[in-house]
Amino acid sequence: MKFSVFQVSRKGGREKNEDRMGYCYTSGSGIFLLADGMGGHPQGEVAAQLALQTISALFQKEAHPKLADISAFLTSALMAAHRQILRYSIEKGMLDTPRTTIVAAVVQAGTVTWIHCGDSRFYLVRECELLARTRDHSFLEQSQAAAAGVKVPEHINRNILFTCLGSPTKPVFDVTGPVALLQGDKLMLCSDGLWGSLSDEDITYHLGHKVVSEAVPDLVEKALRAAGDGSDNVTCIALEWETPDGFESTRGSISTDTISDGVFASTVQAGWPDSSLEDMDDAAIERSIAEINEAIRRSAAKKS
Repeated sequence: MKFSVFQVSRKGGREKNEDRMGYCYTSGSGIFLLADGMGGHPQGEVAAQLALQTISALFQKEAHPKLADISAFLTSALMAAHRQILRYSIEKGMLDTPRTTIVAAVVQAGTVTWIHCGDSRFYLVRECELLARTRDHSFLEQSQAAAAGVKVPEHINRNILFTCLGSPTKPVFDVTGPVALLQGDKLMLCSDGLWGSLSDEDITYHLGHKVVSEAVPDLVEKALRAAGDGSDNVTCIALEWETPDGFESTRGSISTDTISDGVFASTVQAGWPDSSLEDMDDAAIERSIAEINEAIRRSAAKKS
């Protein structure tokens, strides 16, 4: 595999940065990850970090040097990350659970397959045109609900997400691909701090007309300026796919041709964040979730 990659994360106008990003690769497969810890819940940055650590650890375990079934891996890895966040909150005795969005893309055998939960997005740009992007798991973005005749109540904020990792309910997610990659294709993962301030047309233009080492910082700076002092965290990781004949060594360029099959490279801290949490089975997690929900219900009843 040959690709150029560039990533940037900025705190913006927030007190702390709850976004996390990174990538891992072997000689035959690569995974790119971005998580946006959710405000309004405790320790969003912990949820985001746990998600990346869990998925990267599983990738290291299963990519030898390729994943046998990419879609199955992404599905199981996302659910493992979700359970790991729940385990963390239960172990810490938290009343509310840390939560995060997640978007991940696996590049392997000249194709890309991606998964997402929430509103962190994946973009695929080819020859200056937007070939694909994820649809947020919000009432606003889910046009299929309207097509199916599902009416969204007027009092509901249509930008609110209806799913994420770490929620007491099972996460909703979408897997897309594999899509064959061509020379010069640009793939981008970003948090809502970026796309919330820029149009798809603007994002497509920058990715289509610039190398990723220029497009990414330019997009991040433009998003920060557009949002002003109240800017959210802005995080972006993008790569340009290169065929063997078209590979040129540039800033951030990576070639895995010289990597032996047993080598794993990562910008994400690998390994389970707390090995003791692995011993809690799903039944125990479900019981603890029920206890958390009951505690929340009792707390809300007292306030009313």
